[in-house]
Amino acid sequence: MPGLLRGVARTAVVAGTATAVSNRVSRRQQGRWAQQEAQQQYQYQEQQAPPPPPPPAAPADDMTSKIDQLKQLGDLKAQGVLTEAEFEAQKARILG
Repeated sequence: MPGLLRGVARTAVVAGTATAVSNRVSRRQQGRWAQQEAQQQYQYQEQQAPPPPPPPAAPADDMTSKIDQLKQLGDLKAQGVLTEAEFEAQKARILG
């Protein structure tokens, strides 16, 4: 009987140790998965964030830019690259 009792005790110790190790591995894996999920969620949110709006242009620079664009359009029309309709469409787009 003592040999049988010793065998049962040994089996109980091995089973308890295996259960403890298994639980520890499971908790560690769950922690890693949670950390990876949080990191992926952060990256997803970062990708979905809209880009910051461009800084507003100074009014003088904006007017100068429009004038330059209109001059270029006039030159393209004079060279025959743009038709009258294309010129008017682009002019309306620039003047907004």
